[in-house]
Amino acid sequence: HVQLVESGGGLVQAEDSLRLSCTASTRTFSRYGMGWFRQNPGKEREIVAAMSWSGGSTYYADSVKGRFAISLDFAKNTVYLQINSMKPEDTAVYYCAAKTHPGLSVHVRDYDYWGQGTQVTVSS
Repeated sequence: HVQLVESGGGLVQAEDSLRLSCTASTRTFSRYGMGWFRQNPGKEREIVAAMSWSGGSTYYADSVKGRFAISLDFAKNTVYLQINSMKPEDTAVYYCAAKTHPGLSVHVRDYDYWGQGTQVTVSS
């Protein structure tokens, strides 16, 4: 079983930057595909960024391209989501997720482990 612990959320202003962190409890972290999702009340959880287990492939939702960046630090078992030029519509609970099968996925159903979520609120 893999535990994922997120941190870095908070209240920021529009155009600010924020970096979310997600630390995994397993040393085999490098074998997992990783994703960042976000969700608002009453809405479906949506993908914002994903990376294949090798780190060779990445995906970004159209709404965040050019502003979000996903990265991995294998030595720290940590995946990051750098968020720049924040907008009020980026407000959501952000979740990191890990999948044990190789390859990149944008689907919630493909992920096996989830963090507890971290709230990000962007004021205008």
